[in-house]
Amino acid sequence: MFHQITTSLPNQTTSLFTRHEPSNISPILLSPHSRLRIRKLLSGSPRNRSSIAGKIPPAVVMAETVVVFDFDRTIIDGDSDRWVVTQMGLTQLFEELRPTLSWNSLMDRMMLELHSQGKTPSDIAECLHKAPIHPRIVAAIKSAHTLGCDLRIISDANQFFIEWILEHHDLLGCFSQIDTNRTVIDEEKRLRIFPYHDLSSPHDCNLCPLNMCKGLVIDQIRAIAAESGRRRFIYLGDGSGDYCPTLRLSKGDHVMPRKNYPLWKRICSNQTLIKAEIHEWSNGEELEKILLHLINTRTTEEITIDNGNHLGR
Repeated sequence: MFHQITTSLPNQTTSLFTRHEPSNISPILLSPHSRLRIRKLLSGSPRNRSSIAGKIPPAVVMAETVVVFDFDRTIIDGDSDRWVVTQMGLTQLFEELRPTLSWNSLMDRMMLELHSQGKTPSDIAECLHKAPIHPRIVAAIKSAHTLGCDLRIISDANQFFIEWILEHHDLLGCFSQIDTNRTVIDEEKRLRIFPYHDLSSPHDCNLCPLNMCKGLVIDQIRAIAAESGRRRFIYLGDGSGDYCPTLRLSKGDHVMPRKNYPLWKRICSNQTLIKAEIHEWSNGEELEKILLHLINTRTTEEITIDNGNHLGR
């Protein structure tokens, strides 16, 4: 049985830290990563969190929760690829070529078409700014970040689309890592899209597309997170590609599938395969309510443990 959570929502808060590594600078257009880093340097923001750690409650500094988001139909309420295709008038060509190309190759071909029409990466970025995102999901991400969770994205979208949408909503600095299909702006000022995995060395997962196995990515994140004491995972997703990483979650972890979407249906077909606790959601309000309840429940435990250890010394 899925867990149904009802609880009051905390007020929206703002980010305490910026923890995103810069990405490469394109020859014609700074990526959001680069713009974020430049703003930090110019503003004199502290680069070392330890300088303000003493002013923050133990639950924030010592939080051990990693929250991993899918992007399309999870953070944004739609598919970023299809949004660009539709909004920039490529639907007919997209549907004509879809049976003949892999998804990554198809989207790369769409970027070639936009380039041939004189559209620039800046035009694409402007289109992405209008992609729909629920305001409570924006609030939930900022609150989770403020509470000290390590936020990450694993997505089969692409770097350029994700970064520009997050940047527009002031969310990019909330995420410590984004694993997705690579993008480059080449010398001709054309946006190129490449698969996350090297197709010449394919993975052996039969649940995932060739370009990306999210299960392999989550395994890598879990291994690194364990070294830094972050052991509990919350995974949010909607699609069939989110099923593989869901299977790799452990007891004590949580998975939040979007109700009536492919991941939810796969989980419902045999819940005994899932070790993590399952919490379904349908919209931004429910996502925020459930996610912050899970985080705050754990945060309260951490404060109790920390205070107990302190008193015992």
